[in-house]
Amino acid sequence: MDPTTTAIFILVGVFFLLVFKGVHIAFAIGFASVLTTLYLGLPLQTVAQNMVKGVNVFAFLAVPFFILAGEIMGAGGISNRLIKLSDALVGWMRGGLAMVNIVASMFFGGISGSSSADTSSIGSILIPMMKKNGYDGDFATTVTMASSVQGILIPPSQNAVIFALVAGSVSIGRLFLAGMLPGILLGFALMVYSYYVAVKRNYPVGEKFSVGRAMKATGDAVWGLGTVMIVVVGVIAGVFTPTEAAAIAVVYSFVITFFVYREIPLSALGGILTRSLKTLSIVMVLVAMASAFGWLVAYLQIPVVLANFILGISTNKIVILLVINLLLLVMGTMMDMASLILILTPILIPITTQIGVDPVHFGVIMILNLGIGLITPPVGSTLFIGSAIADISMEQLSKAMIPFYIVMIITLLVITFVPGIVMFLPNLLMPV
Repeated sequence: MDPTTTAIFILVGVFFLLVFKGVHIAFAIGFASVLTTLYLGLPLQTVAQNMVKGVNVFAFLAVPFFILAGEIMGAGGISNRLIKLSDALVGWMRGGLAMVNIVASMFFGGISGSSSADTSSIGSILIPMMKKNGYDGDFATTVTMASSVQGILIPPSQNAVIFALVAGSVSIGRLFLAGMLPGILLGFALMVYSYYVAVKRNYPVGEKFSVGRAMKATGDAVWGLGTVMIVVVGVIAGVFTPTEAAAIAVVYSFVITFFVYREIPLSALGGILTRSLKTLSIVMVLVAMASAFGWLVAYLQIPVVLANFILGISTNKIVILLVINLLLLVMGTMMDMASLILILTPILIPITTQIGVDPVHFGVIMILNLGIGLITPPVGSTLFIGSAIADISMEQLSKAMIPFYIVMIITLLVITFVPGIVMFLPNLLMPV
């Protein structure tokens, strides 16, 4: 076996061995990178230099600001307002609370950009409410978890920022726009299935639609939704860079939460900052370690090796995209999203570019794939949160999730093979 092949086996093998042994992904990446560097006889400072290089990027400052803005808005009573707005808009339908859940997640996801935060905030309110109104507990929980996946597609999303930075030369603004229609499409697909279940199980109809009630709820929630408008419109119009927009979103969120909504005291800011710092520290270490890992991936020409392997299976674009989707779905069940974006993006981008897939389009495909992984056993973090809130076993929820998995995978395939859905808004509003 030649030294390059051996080095690839060390890098990949040590990483997976440590992950399956329960070592944190960041340290597994770092240790595998160090061992491979030593085997290749390269100076160890190469690892350190690439770690620093990975986080020493101005655009990366957007990530901590988005995390902090999401934490502030999530703690400030926006969840209740978004639920009331969603109830006023779609609560009148059969299975109205399920529809409210999906639409509220669509709104909240645009603010937090986090599937876990969405499930925690929306689920803690709506799951008990749905059960009280005669909905089956497993359905109430699974619709909450499935709808939370929209949040990682609809902008702003810190995962989209991370993908854009790792992919290189990908516009964050175009990626934000690219996620909007797929997020709405996913929400619509979930609503269609939920309506079918509601009719079949005779779930209750909500309060009759009222224009006055909808206007009042919109006026109450509009301040919170302003965060999304500032970021998306500001970036698209070229008024702000993504980093500047994220910083402005933090200031705006602070003012709205503490001086407009005023549902939590200023003393709660310490807890918000602590939670944000914990999340950020994990992301920072991951990005640093993954930068060193990514350099070795490029040095060892792993993308070329993998491309040759996949193209050896088939040169058909449809088959290649199906293989990549399957890879992402399987990997998404075993590791968290940020880690996989950092590890797999530099490996897969050259392959998808070679077969003519726009990097922005591929970014949406990857994010949706990995989002499905968040609600899939064995690792699915959002699945654990839903199980804890509803007090329902993981096994029961996993079985109840199967129809939602089918709906999401069909949506994923549509997004994969109909690129116009993804690229329509970026090409219309931010043409290159």
